Amino acid sequence: AGMRVAVVGAGVSGLTATKCCLDEGLEPVCFEQSQDIGGLWRYTEHVEAGRPSLYPSVISNTSKEMSAFSDFPYPEDFPVFLPNARLLDYLRRYAERFGLLKHIRFGTTVVSVRKGPEFATTGQWSVITETDGKQTLHYFDAVTVCSGNFSEPSLPLHSFPGIEEFQGQYFHSRQYKHPDVFQGKRVLVIGMGNSGVDIAVEASRVAAKVTISTGRGAWVLSRVFDHGYPWDMVFNTRLMSLIRNILPGPLSRGLINYRVNQWFKHENYGLQPEKRYFLPVLNDDLPSYILTGRITIKPGVKEFKDNSVVFHNCPEEEPIDIVVFCTGYNFSFPFLEEEVVKVENKHASLYKYVFPTHLQKPTLAVLGLIKPLGAIMPVTEMQARWVTRVFKGRRANTSSPMYRITGHVLCPLCSKRDFILKTDCLVYMDKLASFIGAKPSVLGLLCSDPQLALTIFFGPCTPYQYRLGGPGHWEGARQAILTQWDRTLKPTRTRVPAGSSNPWLSLLTVVGFLL
Repeated sequence: AGMRVAVVGAGVSGLTATKCCLDEGLEPVCFEQSQDIGGLWRYTEHVEAGRPSLYPSVISNTSKEMSAFSDFPYPEDFPVFLPNARLLDYLRRYAERFGLLKHIRFGTTVVSVRKGPEFATTGQWSVITETDGKQTLHYFDAVTVCSGNFSEPSLPLHSFPGIEEFQGQYFHSRQYKHPDVFQGKRVLVIGMGNSGVDIAVEASRVAAKVTISTGRGAWVLSRVFDHGYPWDMVFNTRLMSLIRNILPGPLSRGLINYRVNQWFKHENYGLQPEKRYFLPVLNDDLPSYILTGRITIKPGVKEFKDNSVVFHNCPEEEPIDIVVFCTGYNFSFPFLEEEVVKVENKHASLYKYVFPTHLQKPTLAVLGLIKPLGAIMPVTEMQARWVTRVFKGRRANTSSPMYRITGHVLCPLCSKRDFILKTDCLVYMDKLASFIGAKPSVLGLLCSDPQLALTIFFGPCTPYQYRLGGPGHWEGARQAILTQWDRTLKPTRTRVPAGSSNPWLSLLTVVGFLL
């Protein structure tokens, strides 16, 4: 029999892990506690325990060309940024296209994953699952943990003195579904992640007033970037990444600072981040809502009173009826023993954010924990491509077996707002791609296929680049790269016939300007 791999969860990471197992000739069994695929992206009207929870208006923060799995572009008529229902539709098409459903066991919860009796020699895991109250023991050669990190809300009430005296209503953003709860109310949103800003903007359309309290501020980007192009297609290019990484720290930060303040000067809106790191919030409305007085930005909360709140460095109290804690999520792997993924003061010791460093055998991997500046789908897919090859023992391009690698990365496991990825997403993807021999060589292509080479270097770093060669090579990759702008412009150029657009011209201008 082939090598059996347990996949925990059938969301974005679980689906791509299952597919990569099949690509490598492994035998995946994917366990999903709910009755359907989609994980985070499957909206349900009721909040379900142990499952992520969306509000109906959630739209992807990354554009479709940057968020696609690398061998399965989005249909050209899908919008550029995807409402959650369209994203789920894409995941369903992916599962169907690659025949994943027959490998998924629905309504099955993974209760525990423990080292098998002969772990030191076999690397096997014993996995206990539960279906309809009945438990079953399985043995697997390897395990990929794809259960995500948006199920256990972080609600640090002890950090908010007086909250027990507060007479109004309060809840975590996970509970939020519709803005009508805010009708005519004075609303306080605590925290400035993507959910916090989204909820504040939605609330401000019906509320009496809305205040966002943020201790650290944030960079805010609009999805609609330079000349109306999607932000990530402009921001995440090999050229930009090279500039960011070649320049000395202060210059690189200065450049980013300049770019993010082009839309509006954050300082004037009370948003200038304290720290230097860069993980922006994506929202198209916030600055105009601040400018029209619908939303006010305040510092962190000092304490709550009966029906008001006091902010740091602000003497007066502010009357409040309802509080939304947008304070992120805790990481939890209830089915894993403590020592498998050691989480110490919110850090887990994971090699390349994936493999627990102290296991004798690299037969357990955690997927999708990373919070990249960019789309999570291609990143988890790349992790899965690497992991399945490590499981298989074909450690392409690494002479020493994985588990002898001593250097490891400390992967911060804080709430999602704090999750700072020190490496550039692109650098990380290239690293993993080089492990499996799928990293595109721009210089190599310059001679053989200059058009493709230039598109790869100056254009957006779309996932198809990682299917041009190596294991998992996909015939359609070159064509997908050369037509990426057509698919981006198709859904919006709906009144005039689409001429062949050429971002090349604007690109040459940009290059000229940079030089």
